[in-house]
Amino acid sequence: MARRLDYSARYPLHTTKELYAALSNRDYWEARVNEMRKYSDNEVVSHQVNDSGIEIVLHHILPREMLPEVAQAVMRKDMVITRKESYGLFNEEEIVGKYSASIPAGPGSLGGTIRLFATDTGCTARFSSEAKVFIPMVGPRLEQLMLVNLVDLFRAEAEETVRWLEAQNPTS
Repeated sequence: MARRLDYSARYPLHTTKELYAALSNRDYWEARVNEMRKYSDNEVVSHQVNDSGIEIVLHHILPREMLPEVAQAVMRKDMVITRKESYGLFNEEEIVGKYSASIPAGPGSLGGTIRLFATDTGCTARFSSEAKVFIPMVGPRLEQLMLVNLVDLFRAEAEETVRWLEAQNPTS
């Protein structure tokens, strides 16, 4: 059985247009990945902006010894996570996207939708995620662990995004 989680990253005093411009800019992604290197190896594999929107592929590499014991029991080497994000074309009302994270020969899946929309105080990115692990007995524990760590990741990325937006479009 899959577990689900919603997380909202709020960007006060910044518009969806500013956020979309950041997502369209490879320098933003490089800055975000550089910040995440404090925790593990990361890289921007590809970044494309075209007539259908934005597509990004990232690699997150987690050394096996950093994984919780329950995950080490399943993973025999470093965990290489390929994360893909895509966003539709800019729209004043709402921009819809999706993301997925995969591990070669991994025992499950993680993915969801992303909605970017304006609020009274700025804009919000809402992630609706689903984690599935296909291992009897430990599956539910791993799913919960994935979602808890995902919230930590989203929070850290949102903090970096706020820094980027403030540097590009100061509000004070």
